[in-house]
Amino acid sequence: MDRSAAVPSSPLARAEQFVWLTARVLEQRRFAYHFLGGGADPVETALTAYLGEDGGYGHALEPDLRGPHSRPQHAAHALRVLDGIGRCGGRRAEGLCRYLTEITTPDGALPAHHPAPPGAPMASGGPAASAGPAASAGPAADDRAGDLLTTGPVVGLLHRNDVWHAWLFRATDFCWAAVAALEERAAPRAEEVLAAVAFLDGAPDRPRALAAAERLGRRVRKQGLVALDPEAAQDTPPPQGHPPGRRIFVPEVAPTPGSPARAWFTDAEVERSLDFLADSQCEDGGWPLRRSTRAPGAALESRPIVTIEALLTLRAYGRAL
Repeated sequence: MDRSAAVPSSPLARAEQFVWLTARVLEQRRFAYHFLGGGADPVETALTAYLGEDGGYGHALEPDLRGPHSRPQHAAHALRVLDGIGRCGGRRAEGLCRYLTEITTPDGALPAHHPAPPGAPMASGGPAASAGPAASAGPAADDRAGDLLTTGPVVGLLHRNDVWHAWLFRATDFCWAAVAALEERAAPRAEEVLAAVAFLDGAPDRPRALAAAERLGRRVRKQGLVALDPEAAQDTPPPQGHPPGRRIFVPEVAPTPGSPARAWFTDAEVERSLDFLADSQCEDGGWPLRRSTRAPGAALESRPIVTIEALLTLRAYGRAL
């Protein structure tokens, strides 16, 4: 019997097998929605399981933050999921904005670290700076100071979906100021650049956003914050202030051709990076996680998320799946 015919051959088929074998229900339903013609309702139903009584999201929706308690990083993750299925508005957004209002810092933004009740589970492990979504969420972070890492992606996604709420006014002003400060900082970190781009992608003042993105892009290129030659990235030292092994690549900062960061790179740089992304698919069908995590389960749960994001980026740029 020839068993080779049963082995998935296309990148999408291999990724599908990986998702069914390893992913949480939420990622399985997201995959079905984006690539198999599935509906939005099952995705939203799965996401609702992470919703807390306070209107925020918890239960390790963002896998690097364990425990049941709501966190601003989970809110950003939930908004990305809802944005992807066209459901980022209405009562969902209103309830989430009420939660965001409750945890807002005196400067009108979201804290890097919102403290959980005493005795709540706290993952330990690698240094906070090496973790992506939770980069500033360590116990030492100031929970009364706003942070672009948590605020930028949330504000950008809400504006992107034409959500208007009183909470957004001061939070938007905070993001503009934080992006301006980032343009002048000697050594911005990778995650700060990603948060700034997420905000600028949805900021309603498009001329201002594009001008800010252009200035930030010049700083990013000058300091080598994005690995333009992915094949050689691991053989070169990371930029100043970056943890060992943490490099960001072109598709990560410009996941779609419409991203405000796309103009930072030449066509050749984009194509080379997309080739690298496509070739990075692992033997098991998933894509690798290129950052450290705080808990063992986080790495397992994050890879299907990274896999879906890789496929969405490749498709957005017209690559065959």
